[in-house]
Order: sequence, then structure tokens, then C-alpha cells
Amino acid sequence: MALVSADSRIAELLGELHQLIKQTQEERSRSEHNLVNIQKTHERMQTENKISPYYRTKLRGLYTTAKADAEAECNILRKDLDKIAEIKSLLEERRIAAKIAGLYNDSEPPRKTMRRGVLMTLLQQSAMTLPLWIGKPGEKPPPLCGAIPASSDYVAKPGDKVAARVKAVDGDEQWILAEAVSYNHATNKYEVDDIDEEGKERHTLSRRRIIPLPQWKANPETDPEALFQKDQLVLALYPQTTCFYRALIHTPPQRPQDDYSVLFEDTSYADGYSPPLNVAQRYVVACKETKKK
Repeated sequence: MALVSADSRIAELLGELHQLIKQTQEERSRSEHNLVNIQKTHERMQTENKISPYYRTKLRGLYTTAKADAEAECNILRKDLDKIAEIKSLLEERRIAAKIAGLYNDSEPPRKTMRRGVLMTLLQQSAMTLPLWIGKPGEKPPPLCGAIPASSDYVAKPGDKVAARVKAVDGDEQWILAEAVSYNHATNKYEVDDIDEEGKERHTLSRRRIIPLPQWKANPETDPEALFQKDQLVLALYPQTTCFYRALIHTPPQRPQDDYSVLFEDTSYADGYSPPLNVAQRYVVACKETKKK
């Protein structure tokens, strides 16, 4: 019944999102008309080569209207984003409920039977669809935006992706991409599933062995302080794997859609680092370990 209820609510939210998108387009069309008037007014001023009191007054009114139009469009876009976030949250809750119930549909089989290529594609999609933090003027990025760590009392929710430090088969420890299953407040320990062996490999780990992944991308153009900077030591997901390794930031993202360029520690190279490789913001976190000497 819970799954049916979730499906019904998702359908309802999708209808609301559709209406909001229509309102967004109407608002954009209205603002475009005013922007055309501003452009034409500037062209007439250039033709006449003078700025008369008439044009000053007219432009002041046009720009005031344009500012109000932009704020109205911005408000609707924020409602769009909130609605999308709500839909994504419900879809994730539905997936977790299905996982607990042991139910999987054809489009999302248990990951223990998922081909590796499919898993890699899903991880790339997760990185691409990570929402970009868009704050209001003067608003600082929140925890778990880009390089900003989680608050000290933060507890990852079931389904959240984390970097988890586990013991490998050979006894060595490594950081893997995992999914939070539950958290025990009495023992301060998580249960997590290896993303590459979901439903097969489960680990019980203390909080210090868990690093929550970013929940928003940071915008380099507006919030550069929320990004790791050049030469910072991080843990980054090695391309086409589900393991995190120590790396140095080579180049931070320059645009919202850009990845980090990182240098992975690699003793097979003379300087101890690999050539630059791209890793999405989603899969770069602060390194809890000290740098090797």
C-alpha cells in the first residue's frame, strides 16, 4: 500500500510541476517582451546620439519592470526546483521501501545481478543530476554542498550515498562507495551496503568510517569557497570503479557543469601521481587521513 500511495503522490507532484513549468514559460515570455523594448530604446538613443530626459525616464521604468519580472521568474524557478527535489525524494523513498520489501521492478533489478557497465552508467547519471546549489543573494552554501562537510551531528538517511572505510579481503582497508541502510543511535554505528554488491555485502561501521557525499554541486561562479582548491588532499572516486583513493586537486571546476581535475597517488609514476583525471563533484570528499610523507 505504501508503494501505491507513493506512486499516487508522485503522479500528483508531476502534474503540479507541469503547471509550474507552464507558468515559468509565461513569465519568461512576458519578461522577453520588456527586454526587447529596452534594446529598442537603446538603439534609438544611439541613432539620435543623445540621452534625453524622456529616454532616462522611459529606461528607468523599463528596467524597474525588468527587475520585477526577473524576480518573479526566479521565484517560480525556485518552486520548480523544490518540486523536483520533492519528487526525487519520494522516488528514493519508494526505491528504499521496495528494497526492504524485496521488490524490484524490471527497470531496477537488484544490483548484485547488475552488469558493471550498467552500474557505471548509473553512477555517472547520479553525478550529472546532482542538483546545483542556487542560493538567494547573500545566502551561504549549506553543509554537504560541494566541499562543505556535513555538520557534526549529521546522520545519513537510508539510501544516502557515502564513502565508507572497510576491510578488504586481503585485510587492507579501503574507501568504497556505499549506500546507508540504517543508523543505530545507541552504538553510533551505521549499516551500509557496498554499492557494487548491494544486497550481498553489508558492513557495520562506526561514524568515523563514514563520509557523506555532497548533496548539491557548488557553483564556481557564485560560491567558489564551497569547492576544494588546487593542491588540496581529497578522496576521489577513481574513474570506472567504486573505490575512493587519495588524490590532489589539480584544477577545481570553472563552470557549474565542470568536474574536478585530480592527480591520484600512484607510485608507478616518477612524481608519485597519475596524470590528471576528471572526477565529478558528487564523488570528491575531504580526506580524513594525513598526507603520506
